[in-house]
Order: sequence, then structure tokens, then C-alpha cells
Amino acid sequence: MVFKKSIYKTPAQLRDMVAPGLATAASLESVAAAVAAGVSTLELDAIAERAIVDAGGASNFKLEPGYHHTICASVNDEVVHGIPSGRILEPGDILSVDSGAILNGWNGDAARTFVLPDPAHPETVAERQRLSDVTEQSLWRGIATLASARYLNEVGEAIEDHIMSQGDYGILTDYIGHGIGRRMHEEPPVFNYRVRAKGPEIKPGLVVAIEPMVVLGSQETYVKDDGWTVATEDSSAAAHWEHSVAVHADGIWVLTARDGGAAGLAPFGVTPTPIP
Repeated sequence: MVFKKSIYKTPAQLRDMVAPGLATAASLESVAAAVAAGVSTLELDAIAERAIVDAGGASNFKLEPGYHHTICASVNDEVVHGIPSGRILEPGDILSVDSGAILNGWNGDAARTFVLPDPAHPETVAERQRLSDVTEQSLWRGIATLASARYLNEVGEAIEDHIMSQGDYGILTDYIGHGIGRRMHEEPPVFNYRVRAKGPEIKPGLVVAIEPMVVLGSQETYVKDDGWTVATEDSSAAAHWEHSVAVHADGIWVLTARDGGAAGLAPFGVTPTPIP
């Protein structure tokens, strides 16, 4: 597979991607503060949009043909692309929220998963929280690998190895990460599992959205009648975590984390370096 040199951004372009990354982070921080039983996913959508606008940006999800919301809100067996609605969150729900911002023509994209407390069903909550934790940890394992690997597809190997070491989980193969820049979805593909190809070389200017999607059961999915929402065939719960990450001359920087990924990368001995 041949990749064009254009997948690598210039130092100036990397600097331009900091602001949309922070706007995306702000939207998810606002959602995190509001997630609770009794809140609708449409309310969370409005909260996320307000945060992005307050940061000087706009929703890039709304630029996707046919999509009219700021976030994707996927609940329980829904993995990705869930449409915000009047659906009220209930105790014990597992909710994945994907959000993105565009600012000055550059994009950010990130996702987080939340598990709502439910004292009446502690085992379900614990199982779902464990699923979310494993998925998040695999994301950070992948980002840490990006800091030292030579080829991009080593990231997917690291993600798969971590998930498989934690239990019998399913990794989605039909949906993967991607490059990001002037468009939200760009080359190259970012796999969450082993593939035969090496992928492009990891070098300054590479910016990718790494996003493992993990389920408690089979990785087989289908698209619901709304034409967007991806759900598991066996109705098992799902988790989704994502960050946009830049590689530059001095190291890596997680664009969609306010600390550049310092807290998430610390367990792996990796210190992110701000983009100069």
C-alpha cells in the first residue's frame, strides 16, 4: 500500500490543529459533567455544541451529509454513530459519546464512555465499567506505542494485545480509526488489531485518530433502521474511546486531551511534548 506524502502535516499545520482539539476536549468535558440518569442524549448534544461554540469552533459532525447533531450518543448495545434523541439515560446504562470540532478549517475528534451508577445491579455496572476501562487502557497503550514504533500498524498490534490479555472481549473490525486534518476522516486507516501490512512510517507530521471499539460479546454488528446507529448483533454492551494524536519532531501530543495525554501516558513511561 502506498501512502502519499500529504498525510504528513507541516509544523505550522500541527500548531493549527491544537485549537480544534481543545474545543473537542471541552465538549466532552462538558458532557462528562452532565451525564446522569434522567438526562436525555439530546440534552447532552446541546451541551456539547455550546462548549464547542464557546471555544470558537463549530461541530464537524454536522458537516457529515445527512447528520444533524454535534455528538454521537451510543447506549448499551449501540457501539458508534448513535443519534441523540429524547431517550432518557437510566441507571446502569453504558454510554459512548463521540464528538468533534472544526476551527479555522482544522478538525478534532474524540470519544469517551460513561457507565451510570445503579446500586440495584452492581454486577452489571462492574462488568460494564471493566469493559470501558479495558477499552480506555487499550487506547492509551496504542498512543504510547505511537511514541516509539516505526510503523503505524504497530499501534493496532498493541491495542489488540492489551485487550486480549484482559479477557474474552470482541474488537470491532468493521470500524477503525483514521487520519485527521483538513477533513475529519483522512488517510491513513488506523487499525485496532493486527493486519499484515506495516502501514505508513511514523514520523513528524502524522496526525491520527485512534479509537478502539470493544464489546462484551461478538464483534458482529448491524446498522439500525435510522441508517446510522451501529449495534451489536447479540445485544452485548459496547465501549468506545478515542483521541486525536499528533507526531512532531520532539515527540507526540494528544490534541484532544487538555494535558496533552500526560496522565494517560504516565503508566507507560511516556511524556508528551507540546507542539513547538
